[in-house]
Amino acid sequence: MGAPQAPPAHAQSHEFLWGVASSGFQSEGSSPDSNWLRYSNSPPHEQIGSSVDFRHRYREDIARAAELGVDVYRISVEWARIQSTPHGWDDTELDYYDDVVREIRAHGMTPMLTLDHWVYPGWIADRGGWSDPGTVRSWLAHAETVAERYADTGALWVTFNEPSQYVWQEVTNGGLAPAEVPAMFDRLVEAHHGAYQAIHRADPDALVTSNAAYIPGAQPYLDTWFLDRVRTGLDYVGVDYYYGVTLQNPTAIHAAVGDYASVVPHPQGLYDALMDYADRYPGVPLYVVENGMATADGAPRADGWTRSQHLREHVDALGRAIADGAPVFGYNYWSLTDNYEWGDYTARFGLYSVDVQTDSNLTRRPTDAVETYRTIIAETRFS
Repeated sequence: MGAPQAPPAHAQSHEFLWGVASSGFQSEGSSPDSNWLRYSNSPPHEQIGSSVDFRHRYREDIARAAELGVDVYRISVEWARIQSTPHGWDDTELDYYDDVVREIRAHGMTPMLTLDHWVYPGWIADRGGWSDPGTVRSWLAHAETVAERYADTGALWVTFNEPSQYVWQEVTNGGLAPAEVPAMFDRLVEAHHGAYQAIHRADPDALVTSNAAYIPGAQPYLDTWFLDRVRTGLDYVGVDYYYGVTLQNPTAIHAAVGDYASVVPHPQGLYDALMDYADRYPGVPLYVVENGMATADGAPRADGWTRSQHLREHVDALGRAIADGAPVFGYNYWSLTDNYEWGDYTARFGLYSVDVQTDSNLTRRPTDAVETYRTIIAETRFS
C-alpha cells in the first residue's frame, strides 16, 4: 500500500475547509455533444436542456456560495466542452473556465477541479468510449491541458468522480459492455496515475484525489477495483456519503433505482465511513467531497427530514469522527443548486431550489439549509 503520506498544508495547520460542490454537465446546460448528452436524449431519460444554466449564471451562483462563507467551490472542467472535436482545443470554452476559476478566487474561495465527472466527448463515444484503449491517451491530453492551465490557482484536484459509479453508469446506459468492466477500471487506474503525475509536474504542492461513493458493507471490496490501486497517487481520500445500510434502515435500496428522496438519512453512516477510511488508509487525510439529501421535485419529504436537519446531523457526525481521530480537513455540500440528476430533474439536492421544468427564469430559491449552513460555517470549530 505504500508509506503513509504527509498531511496536506490545510490539515497540518488545522484549517478546516467548508465548500459546495457541483458538476459541469449537471448544471451548465448548453451541452456539447457527449456520451451523457446522448444518454439524456434517449428514453427513459429526460432531456437536459438548459439545466440551471450555470454556463451563463456562474457569477451569481459563485457569489451565492461566497455569501455562505464557504472556502471551496467544486466544479468540473468538462472535456466534452473544451475539446468538442479531436483536432484541438476550444479557446472560447477554455476562456469560459478561466473566468469561472477567476471568479471563484476573486471571491476568496479555492477551486476544487474535477477532471472527469462521468462525461466524455461524442467523438470519444464514437470510438467506443472507455472500451477503446486509446481513450487513456486522449483523456490524459485533456488532463495535462487542464493541469497546466490551472497550476497556479491553488486548486484542489479530483481526477475521476466516483469511479465505481462511473463504470456502473456506463454499463446501464449502454456505453460499455459488461465484459469490458475490468478493462475500464484498468484504464481509469492508468489515467489517474498519469493525471497525478501531470498535476504534480505543473504544481508540486497540489493535492490530488479521486472521490469514492461510500457504500456501507461493500466499500472495502469496491476499493480493490480502483482506490486501493491508486493508493500511491492520492494526497487525500475524497469521500462521498449519502446513505447508510442497516437492518433498522434498509431504505438505501431506493438509491439503486434513483429514488433518492425515499432513502431515510443515516448520519451515523458518515461517521462510520470516515472511521473506516481512517483505519484502512492510515496517515492519509480525508475530505468529504459530497454529502447531501434529496427531495422529490422539491416537495416535503414523507419521513419529515428537512435539509437543515440533515445538514446539522451530518456535520455533528463529521465532528465526532474528527474527535475520534479521523483526519478530515474539509466538507462539501452537494449541491449549491438543484441540477440534472443523471436522467431527470426529480431529485433535488440544492441548497437553492431551481424548478427547471416550470420556471423559465430559473429562479434560485433558498431552502431552510442556506441559513443553517451559513451559521455552521461561522460558528463550528473542530479541534
